[in-house]
Amino acid sequence: MLKLGVIADTHIPDRARKMPARVFKLFAQEEVDAILHAGDICTRRVLQQLGEVAQVYAVRGNRDWFIPELKMSVKLQFEEVTIGMTHGHGSGWGYVLDKLHLLVHGPHKFDHVEKKVQRILADCDVMVFGHSHVPVNRWQEGRLLFNPGSACCPNVFVRNATRTAGLITVDGSQVQGEIVDITDG
Repeated sequence: MLKLGVIADTHIPDRARKMPARVFKLFAQEEVDAILHAGDICTRRVLQQLGEVAQVYAVRGNRDWFIPELKMSVKLQFEEVTIGMTHGHGSGWGYVLDKLHLLVHGPHKFDHVEKKVQRILADCDVMVFGHSHVPVNRWQEGRLLFNPGSACCPNVFVRNATRTAGLITVDGSQVQGEIVDITDG
C-alpha cells in the first residue's frame, strides 16, 4: 500500500506568507511515500520544504513563472495505477479563457476546468489538478477526479471554504482519495 500527499495552489509568497505547519504535520503523520503538487507553487522554496517530508512531483501552474522547468502535465505510475497531474489552466491562453468564463458564467462554475483536465489526462486512472482552489474527490466514468483545493488560500467565491490538502491511497489497482481540512494549525 502506498500513500500520497496531494497539494495545490499554495501561492507562496504572492497570496500567503508561508506554508501552514498543518500541511507538514499531516503528511509526516500519514507517512506519505510521495507528495504531488498540482501547481501555482510560485517559489522553489515550497518544493524544497515539501521535499524534506517525501519525494515531490510537481507541475507548472499559471503562476509558476519562476519555475519554468516544470512540465504542464505529468503521468506517474504507482503500483497498478496511472496518476496524471496538471494544474488545470491548460496554457497561457487557457488562463485568459478561464477569466472570461468567470466573467460570463460567474465564480461558482468550474466544470470547464474539469473538462479540460479530463481531455489532458484522458488515459489516466486518477486525474489530479488544481487551479480552482475548490476540493474535488469524485469518481467519474471509472476514474478519480481529484483536486485537493488550496492549502493556503481557499476560493473566496465559495461559501464556507476552508484550507485543504489531500491524500490518495493506492493498493495495487485500488485507489481512494480523501480531502483533509487543515484550517486549524
